[in-house]
This record gives sequence, C-alpha cells and structure tokens, in this order.
Amino acid sequence: MAGGTARQGESVISRVLAVLGAFDEQHRALTLTELAERADLPLSTAYRQVNELVDGGALTRSSGGTYAIGRMIWDLGLLAPVQTGLRQVASPFLHDLYGATLATVHLAVREGQEVLYLDRLSGHTSVPVVSKVGSRLPLHATGVGKVLLAHSAPEVRTSVLSSLTRITPYTITQPRQLSDQLARIRRDGYATTVEEMTLGACSVAVPIRQGAPDGEVVAALGIVVPDLKRDRPRLSTALMVAAQGISRSLRVRDL
Repeated sequence: MAGGTARQGESVISRVLAVLGAFDEQHRALTLTELAERADLPLSTAYRQVNELVDGGALTRSSGGTYAIGRMIWDLGLLAPVQTGLRQVASPFLHDLYGATLATVHLAVREGQEVLYLDRLSGHTSVPVVSKVGSRLPLHATGVGKVLLAHSAPEVRTSVLSSLTRITPYTITQPRQLSDQLARIRRDGYATTVEEMTLGACSVAVPIRQGAPDGEVVAALGIVVPDLKRDRPRLSTALMVAAQGISRSLRVRDL
C-alpha cells in the first residue's frame, strides 16, 4: 500500500482498512507520516483516521509519537474461526507436548504462500526462534511450513518452488531438492529443518488432519530444538500422537 497519489472517492471504511493495512511484520510501529504514505492517504485524512482509531482502541500511540496496532484488533482476531476452533481444540495437546519435551511448540496454518503461526509455547532451552503468534514466515524454510507446502495444491507448490529465497546458508533454494523433500514428507508423515530459517535452530513438524486419518491437512504442529541428531524419532513420534489427538478432537467437534 506504500506511496503514490492519494486515491479519490474511497469510503471511510476503505480508508480505515488502508491505515490498518499499513502495518505488517516489518512495520509494527509507524509515524503519522509513514502511515499516510503506506496507506496512500493525504496527511490530513490519515491524521483524522488515526486519531479516531486511537480513541476506539484499534491503534495505540507511544510517547515517542509512533503508532501500533491496539488491543481491540487483537481481541477481534481471537474471534476468527481459525482461532476459536483449531486453537482451542489444539491448546491442551500443545501444553502436553511442551510438558513432555520442554521445547518450543508451534501450531500453524498456511495463508497464501506463507505460514501463519496461531500459537506458540516457548521452550526452556536457549534456541533462537523468530516466530511469534500472528507472525508469517516462508513456507519453504520452516518445519511447519514444509508440512503445509507438501500437502498444498499443486499450483501452490509450483508457485513457491519458482521463487525460493535464501534466508540462511542452509536454506534449500533448489526447486528439485525441495520437491524431493516434499515427496518424502508426504511419505514419511513429518518434516525437518536444520538451521534453514534461523542459525542454531532445527525443527520437526507433522500435519494435523480434519477428522479422518486421511482427511484434509488443515494445520501443522511443530517443535524447535537445538539439534536433531539424537531426538528426531522421539520428537516425531510425540508430535504424531499429539496431532492425532487434535484430529480426533476436531472430528468430535464437527459432529
């Protein structure tokens, strides 16, 4: 939404959405001028919209004069079906998994060509983890992302494979290599990464299916650890048991 001439004839709702849409993972705090530029609005219009959003709790203003998303937006986000359904059902299984491993545990879904993190429990071991609840990361460089990519539609896989980016020296950027890995994920039932998203962090992840064991993959469950040399079989088994429990709970919920 950045830059350009201010658009004419838009409704108030469109302008509000433009202001809120100016924020993203790389722009969590913005000045009024930056908001106006990224929302493509005149400064005076942005000023009015921003003040009303602050008054309503949708935005917050820091003492330094920057704006950020407010608690009201977060509260509304928790009402989304993907949150209230899957996240609530999965929560006890995530806590059990965390209790058994003391590792960082992730629950994630695919959103376009990125992985969206719905929940995260932080582990005790000092492992660099860049994910946050609500954050989005590349599908091809994360364990949960690889699971979701492996079970996505062919056109999604084709699009992702055509634009692989290197994040660390270990990120897989060769389409053929990643395609072969996705086939193994579908065969073996789990994915792994070794320092592909963050140096010093490895992961294991498995699919969560809707209802039946061969049902649609609707999410992924993952664990982040310092290395996988000894614990990969134990972690993948624990993840599969938890994922099966979540799938069964989703089936019961739908009945």
